[in-house]
Amino acid sequence: MKLVSFIFPIYNEQENINLLWETMQRVTADTPYRYEYVFVNDGSRDGSLELLNELHQRDDRVTVIDFSRNFGHQLAVTAGLDRAEGDAVIIMDSDMQDPPEVAMELLATWEQGWDVVYAQRRSRQDSAFKKLTASAFYRTLHSLADIDIPRDTGDFRLLDRKVVLELRRYREQDRFLRGMVSHVGFRQTAVQFDRHARHAGETGYPLRKMVKFALDGIFGFSSKPLQLISRVGFLVAGLAVIGIIYALVRRLFFPDQVVSGWTFVVITILGVGGVQLLMMGIMGQYLGRVYSQVQGRPLYSVRSILTTPGDQHTPSGEVHA
Repeated sequence: MKLVSFIFPIYNEQENINLLWETMQRVTADTPYRYEYVFVNDGSRDGSLELLNELHQRDDRVTVIDFSRNFGHQLAVTAGLDRAEGDAVIIMDSDMQDPPEVAMELLATWEQGWDVVYAQRRSRQDSAFKKLTASAFYRTLHSLADIDIPRDTGDFRLLDRKVVLELRRYREQDRFLRGMVSHVGFRQTAVQFDRHARHAGETGYPLRKMVKFALDGIFGFSSKPLQLISRVGFLVAGLAVIGIIYALVRRLFFPDQVVSGWTFVVITILGVGGVQLLMMGIMGQYLGRVYSQVQGRPLYSVRSILTTPGDQHTPSGEVHA
């Protein structure tokens, strides 16, 4: 029987864990697979860890990875990928927005020979602001990214074992997993689904984290902002040349009409200075990522791992956090 691994990043999800576990047991009952469940506690401050430890005591298929602090959703998923041993690995959120029933559709499509099966949102039960910003992000990313990243997809997807092993080689600090999955290639297809409303608790992606996540996606998979610098530079240089010619013509042919004033000078300085600061900010984003990468720090730190040795696959290759 093939082994299927589920990865659940957990951050303050004590109100969702029991419902998630009950639903997963119902959905996976009487299916022709063996299962393991990898829960990654990403520095939760509520009772999530205690509930996960109880699950591990009741079911030896449950592995609990406890981070030493909050490292973020993408690194929690990364830790799960580093640990998962399944022939297929399914990444799911734990707030019930990703319906567990759809996981069975992902498995059925995987059995047809696909290496990556991503769940693509047909509809979503979110606020108007969330829908608007998400739509703007995906369309911006689609127009800027150097690779084709499917629209309206999250991290809810199935990865074949060989894709997981390839992703383990990607150790960049500022991670955008859905872009990395597109980058590795292999045979990929979509399964349409309707995303549910969050069952309980607060989102792990407030506006500040959403902005950073969007920047990670754009700057991690697009060089077009750098190209924009040169284009704006040429435009500003062209306008400067026109301004110089205009000033010379006025000075040479209409000297009586030339009025000494500071308004034009100040506006010009502020305009050019603003553009320069904007361009330096874009360059700073890239340089900041280079700085983070060359530091060579571990992606995450683990306080403890609860697992039960069993009849599971042996992980291939050495993996460093």
